[in-house]
Amino acid sequence: MTRRDQWTVMAAGADERVILEIEGRRATIALNRPDKLNALTLRMLADLETAAHDVARSDARVVVLMGHGRAFTAGMDLDTFRSGQLFQADADLRYDAANLGANAAAAIEALPQVTIAALQGSVIGGGVVLAAACDLRVAERSTTFAIPEVDVGIPLAWGGIERLVREFGPAMTKELVITCRPFSAGEAQTAGFVNRIVDDGLAIQTALDLAEAIAAKPRFPVRTTKQHVSEIVAGDMSRDDALGLLAAIEDPESARARAAYLARHAGRT
Repeated sequence: MTRRDQWTVMAAGADERVILEIEGRRATIALNRPDKLNALTLRMLADLETAAHDVARSDARVVVLMGHGRAFTAGMDLDTFRSGQLFQADADLRYDAANLGANAAAAIEALPQVTIAALQGSVIGGGVVLAAACDLRVAERSTTFAIPEVDVGIPLAWGGIERLVREFGPAMTKELVITCRPFSAGEAQTAGFVNRIVDDGLAIQTALDLAEAIAAKPRFPVRTTKQHVSEIVAGDMSRDDALGLLAAIEDPESARARAAYLARHAGRT
């Protein structure tokens, strides 16, 4: 029997859910509210955090974050503001609700696995933040990004400013967030935010194929690379590369990969 674990976390409404599937070395986290362009509810944000914690404890090596249907996500469901869910009388409840997106993005970014965002259609507001929390991003050619929070009368939250400064730089972050203007997949790639642009309809499959290619690599050097890059971005230059190299030499899977590489390149110096 194929090893397969699946969790489906559903809200009270059947159209509000996040689906986590783990199959072998690959996991997928899917926003599955396609009739609403995967607009995020407070419950979905809590479910995203739960899904990330579940996959962190799994044997998966790569995680693909995707949205079912025509969009990755249209961002926070505007009914959240209309219904007053963020304006409850209890200050603690208000704070907890306002912090759900930050918790979800942080849980995704903290994953030890390599994370890939598959982007199509609309990637709006908090959706840009969730994509920025991933390591790699694949976007379809017609994907449109926008960060409309200032027009909604709120600052970009969820740790979004920090992540966008990291990915776009400070000046471009200020422009995109303050003007709220849409930008294309091509502009996002030029800025270094998107790794690959593919034809429409191919983002998810391309991300899954990329995930399989990464999952086939030895786990130790892949995770070490991810951790090292994160440390450098955070300004931590203290890593001892010699210790990492010696640990890789002792790692059985890395040793098998090395032997296979040397066999393929027999006779070369």
